[in-house]
Amino acid sequence: MSYMTCIEDLRQTARRRVPRAFFEYAESGSYAEQTLDANRADLENIKLRQRVLVDVSNRSTATTLLGEPASLPLALAPIGLCGMQHGDGEILACRAAHEAGIPFTLSTMSICSIEDVASSVDKPFWFQLYVMRDRGFARSLIERAKAAKCSALVLTVDLQTLGQRHRDIKNGMTVPPELRIMNLIDMASKPTWALSVARGKRRTFGNLAGHVRGMEDVNSLTRWVADQFDPTLSWKDVEWIAGLWGGKLILKGILDVEDALVAAKTGAAALVVSNHGGRQLDGAPSSISALPAIADAVGSSIEILFDGGIRSGQDIMRALALGARACLSGRAYVYGLGAGGQAGVARAIEIMRSELDATMALTGTNSVADIDRRVIVAA
Repeated sequence: MSYMTCIEDLRQTARRRVPRAFFEYAESGSYAEQTLDANRADLENIKLRQRVLVDVSNRSTATTLLGEPASLPLALAPIGLCGMQHGDGEILACRAAHEAGIPFTLSTMSICSIEDVASSVDKPFWFQLYVMRDRGFARSLIERAKAAKCSALVLTVDLQTLGQRHRDIKNGMTVPPELRIMNLIDMASKPTWALSVARGKRRTFGNLAGHVRGMEDVNSLTRWVADQFDPTLSWKDVEWIAGLWGGKLILKGILDVEDALVAAKTGAAALVVSNHGGRQLDGAPSSISALPAIADAVGSSIEILFDGGIRSGQDIMRALALGARACLSGRAYVYGLGAGGQAGVARAIEIMRSELDATMALTGTNSVADIDRRVIVAA
């Protein structure tokens, strides 16, 4: 897939190959999508400082994440329904990440289950947890992640209720796909996609199998999911989850300094500065605008990861310059998955790695550890 030279190439290919409902599920944000748009616009407004005549012949993108080596400061973010972008999507994305030497995060709302992925890869992966009203179910997910030897638990803390995504409603987005005439026509026009999904292990939420009555009933399942997000979730639950897990815990969805100060005292290994990809509180600030103050406040006491609009190596550079240790990227690799399965994900990672490498060279930077605010043009 060398002819795909940037993430936008993968995006345009995925748009053609993946049915609209599933492509736009990954693409869209909540409500008016103001925060979704701000994530990208604010990143692009940060200008990098070009430096010349610096010996960068021995530069490296290698770093460590949670004490583990990584080939570049990037992890694949948890994305629901990857198996509806391409059959066995979560397995393929995990394999691509591991081959590239970076972490992969499996979503609670994945198509392939924890066990499906664990049995198909050779290395540990991260698991992302949504805490639902049924705390017994949350406990069972944690136990399953431990049994699968997941190396970190990513607790999403910004989804006590679901931000409405207009495009999902208009597209009739359900899992499995609801048999509407428009959906059938769209899927019939995507034969490569249909074949990959037909050959996949599952076509519904793998981690919910055996826990939800009426799994074969689309409406019953979607109603269960919508009703299960828990508005009572609090910092006390973080303590409970940390005790059950007993391993490395990452808190994803921190956007405010006051919350970051609390998060830093929980014993978590890392927090992720994130607004859920612009899919929750519309009108919230962009992730990148919130990053510097959070990094200044707690960066010395907890590892800071960044999520929100990462589409290039230049974006990774910007986030690291403002205090992140590494970035999570979701849509970029999902576009690769839709465009070409495992090879597409591998290409997305390679594009961002190559761009980061070139950006380091052109800013006179030899190591990831050297990236700080000096590589940014002061406003």
